[in-house]
Amino acid sequence: MDFSFTPEQLALRDEIAKFARQELNAELPSRDREEVFSRENWLKCARFGIHGLPFPRELGGSDADIVTTMLAMEGFGYGCRDSGLIFGINAQMWSVQMPILQFGSDEQRRKYLPRLCSGEWIGAHGMTEPGSGSDAMSLSTTAVRRGDRYVLNGSKTFVTNAPVADLFVVFASTNPSQGFLGVTGFLVEKERSGIRVPRPIAKMGLRTSPMGEMVLEDCEVPAENVIGQEGLGSKIFNASMEWERSCILASYLGAMEHQLETCVAYAKSRRQFNRPIAKFQSVANRIVDMKVRLETARLALYRVAWLKQTQDEAVMDAAIAKLYLSEAWVQSCLDAIQIHGGYGFTTELGFERDLRDSIAGRIYSGTSEIQRNIIASRLGL
Repeated sequence: MDFSFTPEQLALRDEIAKFARQELNAELPSRDREEVFSRENWLKCARFGIHGLPFPRELGGSDADIVTTMLAMEGFGYGCRDSGLIFGINAQMWSVQMPILQFGSDEQRRKYLPRLCSGEWIGAHGMTEPGSGSDAMSLSTTAVRRGDRYVLNGSKTFVTNAPVADLFVVFASTNPSQGFLGVTGFLVEKERSGIRVPRPIAKMGLRTSPMGEMVLEDCEVPAENVIGQEGLGSKIFNASMEWERSCILASYLGAMEHQLETCVAYAKSRRQFNRPIAKFQSVANRIVDMKVRLETARLALYRVAWLKQTQDEAVMDAAIAKLYLSEAWVQSCLDAIQIHGGYGFTTELGFERDLRDSIAGRIYSGTSEIQRNIIASRLGL
């Protein structure tokens, strides 16, 4: 494995970090408090090229390889303090754009990917239902073929970007008797009759990323909007989740590095008992643990990038990286608060917002428990 980066890759990471720091953090505390999604910042990121990083140039992307993309997203997380915005963009890239690229028809790619990469459209992914979460394939949403179209009925929940989405990737059962082999993916435009988003869902964290329910009531979708073919839904979903687990937490590497640097600077400047608190072993050791977790997470994540780039698959390693990095991010937030003491507990420094946002990483793209199940299954357990 070669984890060295080219000067061009490092320059891109630094350029994205600078852009994010200068353009995306204004008024974040109030946007977080009031649960405001910034369409302006979404478009800024799209124009900068973030949404299209690993997608073909002819479809509005940049043709970046996965290592370059991960490094760029790490820089994004270093400069941007808005974890909700980062999460929403990642959700679209890996669970909407990537399924279209990998499994969609040429017509679907040409129709949707340029709009999504440019920020003109926002995409959402509908799999989870009120009665099915970790057991994703036990869904009850149905799709019945009638001539040249399908009629969809059912409901989805915890749909990231749903209140602002223009396009939904929806999974429904076209043959319930076949279980997961009867699940099919559909591209459903917001303007279709029979689709509605009744209410946004208030959340503990990631509050600048809108989430909602989606209800399908006799929603007619043209047959050409099937992704791939009937019964391919399970494969599409698993492939998109592998990409999401591989890449969605890359930004947290940057965020953890930013936290670490902030804590080091504070520990050197903050004095108690006539010396910097960095000289107290309890503080220094906590910072050391933050550094060890950061570098371990980095190695795990870039191993996944290397595997996907050279072998095109990294199921177990993606699960390992997702499990470790999501847990490490939570602990990093707790350590940053503890090092800053009373100041860390206030809203002014933003660590409490980071902590609230970090908890979701242990749940989305498969809970920590599901990642352990994946790893166990790959070990033959």
